[in-house]
Amino acid sequence: MSNATPLAFKTQSLTHQWVAFVIMVMIFAIAPIWVYPIFLMKVMCFALFACAFNLLLGFGGLLSFGHAMFMGSAGYVAAYSAKAWGLNPELCVLLGTAASAVLALVVGLLAIRRQGIYFAMITLALAQMVFFFCLQAPFTGGEDGIQAVPRGKLFSVIDLEDNFNMYLFVLTIFLMGFLLIWRVIHSPFGQILKAIREHPDRATSLGYDTDSFKLLAFVISGALAGTSGATKSLVFQLASLTDVHWSMSGEVVLMTLVGGMGTLFGPLVGAAVIVSMENYLAQFGAWVTIIQGFIFVVCVLAFRRGVIGELANWIKKPL
Repeated sequence: MSNATPLAFKTQSLTHQWVAFVIMVMIFAIAPIWVYPIFLMKVMCFALFACAFNLLLGFGGLLSFGHAMFMGSAGYVAAYSAKAWGLNPELCVLLGTAASAVLALVVGLLAIRRQGIYFAMITLALAQMVFFFCLQAPFTGGEDGIQAVPRGKLFSVIDLEDNFNMYLFVLTIFLMGFLLIWRVIHSPFGQILKAIREHPDRATSLGYDTDSFKLLAFVISGALAGTSGATKSLVFQLASLTDVHWSMSGEVVLMTLVGGMGTLFGPLVGAAVIVSMENYLAQFGAWVTIIQGFIFVVCVLAFRRGVIGELANWIKKPL
């Protein structure tokens, strides 16, 4: 009886997650009828970025203050390969993802053995190095960035200059990334990652190489963050210093905490909230930052688990 109850609860939870996933897909499928597609594509790019970051923080317990380096560097690689080499968009995204994965491997090897604030500070320091490299490198365009990036033709057939085609391309990338994260979370690797987050010493005593598991999670997270950055550079036809700046690393932390750290759909909600605020409150100028800070304080005080975390706790169904 006691063994059946957890299994039944897990099955029920997966069912609810599938229902939530179907609802999410339906919303993104019909949303362009009422909402500007470019805005929706921006939400999906940042949602994938936040979901990738949540894999590291929410499920791995590793707080990175430099995750923007993966998003920004992949954006530069994708933009440059599209504009200078004329590669197809799918190849540009793959190249950006591969570049961010390699960068994540290098950064992870340097930082993963540190814990807590030391890990966060090392990632921040390395991210600043990447920022200044992007500022000074001749192929990045400096403060102007890489502009007028051609979207190209998907598989040399589908013209992505059409916003509808571009929307379907971005939606496909987002759903593939989201499902990959979902699979990782519910795999044995994901369960071990959670165990390491909860009690690293106990996981080590059970024979697990905790550093290797954390490094792999860091690389997966960095690669998916790069996928979001490469896709975003094609959507807006621009790769700039904004995406590699330290403030972007802080923004993704905010998205994750507002939506619900350690939840599957929380980063998506957090990204939608933050991007919507930046878009619709832009008329307030510098006050947007103050308003964001106020909302963040309210979420910390009233929604300790984030929006989705509190909702899941209220209905006792982990979403």
